[in-house]
Amino acid sequence: MRFLTTFQFADFADTLVSLFTAFVLGTLIGAERQYRQRTAGLRTNVLVAVGAAAFVDLAMHLTGADGGVRVIAYVVSGIGFLGAGVIMKQGMDVRGLNTAATLWASAAVGSCAGADMIAQAVALTVFVIAGNTLLRPLVNAINRIPLDERRSEATYYFKLAVTTEALPDMRDALVEKLEAASYLVADVDVVEIGDDILEIVATLVATAVDPNELNAVAVEMQRQNGVRHATWEVSTTD
Repeated sequence: MRFLTTFQFADFADTLVSLFTAFVLGTLIGAERQYRQRTAGLRTNVLVAVGAAAFVDLAMHLTGADGGVRVIAYVVSGIGFLGAGVIMKQGMDVRGLNTAATLWASAAVGSCAGADMIAQAVALTVFVIAGNTLLRPLVNAINRIPLDERRSEATYYFKLAVTTEALPDMRDALVEKLEAASYLVADVDVVEIGDDILEIVATLVATAVDPNELNAVAVEMQRQNGVRHATWEVSTTD
């Protein structure tokens, strides 16, 4: 067996150090995610870190630093597919972006460990955990600040619930009223929300609006025959 003739304890010990480091640091990152009950928790982050370390360590032992660089490039792109699996779109809300970013960072930690950059891996772990914990109060404080629609950049949706018979006329009328108020419409969708009731959803081009102007359009549209309800909402999740 070639193993008996090529085995070198020093190389094996180096691999063990890399894998153990990735395991410990991945555990630290994953424990925080598990505590918060995220989609990718303890085991996922550990496996991502250890897997990245194993691939980079293998390349380093076979072809040296050049091989390690090439494998790291594949790890960076490949982890994107795993991250996409934890991103979910629910209506207009997108969830899982932070979890996907954490997986990406875990792969970076594993890559550093596999390249024998232990100190860098530890430092990166500290920053990742700090980003997921220490910044949380700041995020909550910012989120509690009242939204000023005239200054914020977001996506605005105008929704009009109408009867089936009124759909063609009200769709055109809504676009005309919005454009008359200087709000161009990027897209118009129609969603069935009940028996004989459809919802017209107009996506505005504007990234900032005057709430009073949209409220005025809503009041005017609600007076039209066949209109059951008129409202607008904002999404800042993109």
